[in-house]
Amino acid sequence: MRNPHRHAPVALALILASLSSSCSPAALFSRTRSIARHGKTALATQKLLVATRDQLNERISRMYNSINSFQATVDMTPSSGSVYLGKITEIKDLRAFVLFRKPAEIRIQGQTPVIRTQAFDMVSNGTDFRFFLNSKNLFIEGANDAPAISKNKIENLRPNTFFSSMLIRPADDATESAALMDQTDEDNALYILLYVRKGAGGLLPAISRSVWFDRLDLSMVRQMVFDDDGNIVSDTRYSKWQPYNGVLFPAHIDINRPKDAYGLVMDVIDMKMNKTMTDDQFVLKRPDGAQMQVVGAAKEVH
Repeated sequence: MRNPHRHAPVALALILASLSSSCSPAALFSRTRSIARHGKTALATQKLLVATRDQLNERISRMYNSINSFQATVDMTPSSGSVYLGKITEIKDLRAFVLFRKPAEIRIQGQTPVIRTQAFDMVSNGTDFRFFLNSKNLFIEGANDAPAISKNKIENLRPNTFFSSMLIRPADDATESAALMDQTDEDNALYILLYVRKGAGGLLPAISRSVWFDRLDLSMVRQMVFDDDGNIVSDTRYSKWQPYNGVLFPAHIDINRPKDAYGLVMDVIDMKMNKTMTDDQFVLKRPDGAQMQVVGAAKEVH
């Protein structure tokens, strides 16, 4: 009796040979899929950019060092809640004015929706801050890293919310070391620069923050900051990078602070980059009759 399996390889070869005039064997058993990025199918000329750890850190340094000061008008959307709590409540249509001057002075003045009267005013010298909430006639002062103690999330705004998110710092060689991770797959094309906090005072080395780069143009799209236990302190996303007086800056900044259970979205309306500022622009005095509250270890803010 003939063994039919002996003739299977011969039959397969004859079938493939008969089809070779119209297509290759590889074409019969494979298919090509295009990778879509940002909702668009990648073009043949749209190549992923390649960069090293040092090149990406230098990119951050170059952009950070190009900013000495700025005056920005932004539409601000504060929110309370977080993804951990399962609910987020947004306050729409706040207008805010942000002044910044290196090394670490900042002032943020917020206006109420529609009528555009002042809602709050906050100023910091980089160490301590002062904050006035108009609706409560409440004047708060304390250290920049003072804990959030109020149920009113606006009262818990701290300068570090803006310091750690609006400007992306390069590595501090004294306290951080950088490592590069390539996060490229069918859905993402990212470089993630991990900043590892050097162990000191008995602390183990830990990731202090991460900066994410889009490999299509090497723009910075995200920054995450972590505490000593690895919990997320802030998670900021950046988009719509624009040149302002020759300096690139993101026109859309989405800040989330899950530990503090609040967030901020800022959309830049107007930006004056590297504008000369005076000391009195960073002075906030306590209004007469305002209720005083001290949080953290406050020092005098001039």
